[in-house]
Amino acid sequence: MYIEERQAGENGRDYALRVLKENIIDLELKPGTMVSEKDLAEELGLSRTPVREALQDLAKAQMVDVYPQRGSQISRINYELAKEMQFTRNILEGMAVQLACRKATDDDIRILQENIILQEFNVENARKMMQLDDAFHRELFRIAGRLYTWNMLSSYTLHFDRIREMALHSVKDLKIINDHKQICAAVNRRDEVLAKELMEEHLARYIVDEKEIREKYPAEYFV
Repeated sequence: MYIEERQAGENGRDYALRVLKENIIDLELKPGTMVSEKDLAEELGLSRTPVREALQDLAKAQMVDVYPQRGSQISRINYELAKEMQFTRNILEGMAVQLACRKATDDDIRILQENIILQEFNVENARKMMQLDDAFHRELFRIAGRLYTWNMLSSYTLHFDRIREMALHSVKDLKIINDHKQICAAVNRRDEVLAKELMEEHLARYIVDEKEIREKYPAEYFV
């Protein structure tokens, strides 16, 4: 597990939750792995209480299975659950990108375009690509004036995010950057219908790529 520095003003629970989420999504904590509060607390430099609370939060998101007296297990990948999360993202991101079409300024478009340039530069760096991908989608919600919705959504769709990370490592013909270019262009043209269609197609790619992802990773990673 890799440990990032604690951010200013970040309490122990939030720090533990952030680090554990990143390690689960990046597969540093592999599906099916058993973890203990004690070991995690020592690695993070925390007491066991904030770690226990973070594990409970992850259990609510179905990313961790908690077994009293035995420890916790990183949940295996459930494609049906990921599809449900994709369904939720389709609805909310479709609405967000339509609102972005109405509200985007020239500066907003420039920020999206700069993000895409960074994606092209970091295309071989999966972790950085995940961060830039998230930043691109977050920016659309910011433009739409719906950042609270983005924060809620990003805490709910962790199963889907784990599949996104796996796709970056396994899908040969990854079309993420080109998708983002087309979405940005549609927002710039104020074409709400096209922007929504492009977003739906973009979010569906990770589910369509299931075969390649399963071929890349061990069968025991999946339900």
